[in-house]
Amino acid sequence: MNNNRYSAAKLESAERVSNLEDAQRSGDSQFRLVYNRFRKNRLGCIGFFLVCIFIFTSLFAPFFAPYDYVDQDFQTSYLPPQKIHFFDQDGHFHLRPFTYKHKKIMDPETFVFSYQEDKSQSYYLKFFIQGFSYKLAGLLPAQVHLFGVDAPGAIFLFGTDAHGRDLLSRIIYGGRISISVSLLGALVTGIVGTIIGAVSGYYSGVVDIFLQRFVELVQCFPQLALWMVLSVAFPPTWPPLYILYGIVGIFSLLSWPLLAREVRGKVLSYRKAEFVLAAEVLGVNDFVIILRHIIPHVISHIIVALTIAIPSMILAESTLSFLGLGIRPPMVSWGRLLKDAQSLQTLDQHPWIMIPGVFIVLAVMAFNFLGDGLRDAIDPYSQ
Repeated sequence: MNNNRYSAAKLESAERVSNLEDAQRSGDSQFRLVYNRFRKNRLGCIGFFLVCIFIFTSLFAPFFAPYDYVDQDFQTSYLPPQKIHFFDQDGHFHLRPFTYKHKKIMDPETFVFSYQEDKSQSYYLKFFIQGFSYKLAGLLPAQVHLFGVDAPGAIFLFGTDAHGRDLLSRIIYGGRISISVSLLGALVTGIVGTIIGAVSGYYSGVVDIFLQRFVELVQCFPQLALWMVLSVAFPPTWPPLYILYGIVGIFSLLSWPLLAREVRGKVLSYRKAEFVLAAEVLGVNDFVIILRHIIPHVISHIIVALTIAIPSMILAESTLSFLGLGIRPPMVSWGRLLKDAQSLQTLDQHPWIMIPGVFIVLAVMAFNFLGDGLRDAIDPYSQ
C-alpha cells in the first residue's frame, strides 16, 4: 500500500517537473500567460484600444484639432454640426468630400437666428493642411493639422458654442486636461497608497494599527463635499496651471486609502514567504526587501487597481468643472464644456452642446473595460 502511494506521488512529481520544463521550453513566462489571457477578453481589448486612442489624441491635440480652442467668431455662434457632402446640388458625385458655406438668417416672427447652407460656395476637405501655429508635444514648432478647409471656409463637424468656438477642437483639448488630471491623480495615488500599504503590511504591530486607523479616518470624509470645499479654497488669483495641480492633489488626497488597504493585504501574504525570510537572515535592509522583493509581486495588482480608479477621477473632475469649481478658463475640460449645457433652453435649441458627455462616457467605459480585462488576466483563478 505504501509502495503504491510512493509510486503515485513520484509519478505526480515527475509530471509536474515535465510540465514545468515544457512551459520553460515554450517560453510561457508570467507576462506571456497574462497577455494570452487578456487577448481573449474582447471587452478588455476594446478598452485598451480606446484608451490608446484617447491618450494619443491628448498628446498631439493641436495636430488633431482643426482650430485653436480659444478662437472665437460670434458670426458662427451656435452653428450646428456641418455635413460632409459627396454629391453637389446637381447630383454630381465628387471623390473629394466637401462642405458648403453657411449663411445666418433670422426668423422674422420669432427673431431667432438659424443657419442655412449656401450651396453657391463649397470648400473641399483637405488632410495635413496648414493652420494655426503650435508646438507638437510641446517641443517642435508646427503648423500642420490632420484636416481642414482652405480659408475663408470653415469646418465644424461638431458645431460651435455660444462664442463661435469649434466644439470638436475644444473636445480634443478638453480630453487632454481631463485625462491628464486622472492619470496624474492615479500616479500620485499609486505612490502614496503603495508606500503606506507596504509599510503597514510589512512592519505590522503598532505601525500597522496606527496607519490603519489613519486610513479609516481619511475614508470617513465625504469625498464629493470635501472636493468642493477644497476647490473653493483655491485663491482666485492662481493661474489655471496651479488650479490643475491643485485638483490633482485633491483627488489624490482622498483616493489612496483603498489602494493602501489592498497593498497591505498583499504585503501581509508575502511577509512570511521564504524569499523574504531569507533576505532578512542575510541582513538585507527593510527598504530593499520591500522595494526589490515584495513590491514586484504586488505591482500587477496595483496597476489593475489604479486602472479601475481612473474612471472615478474622470467623473470627479467632470463634476467639479460642471459645477464651476474645477478647471478655470482659459483651460478647458470635458466637464467645463458640459457647463454650457446647464440651461434647458440651450439643450432644446442646441442639443449638440451635449456631445462632450459622450466622450466622458466612452472614456469611463474604456478604462473600466481595460481594468476588468487586466484583473481577469492577472487573476489565476478566473476562467
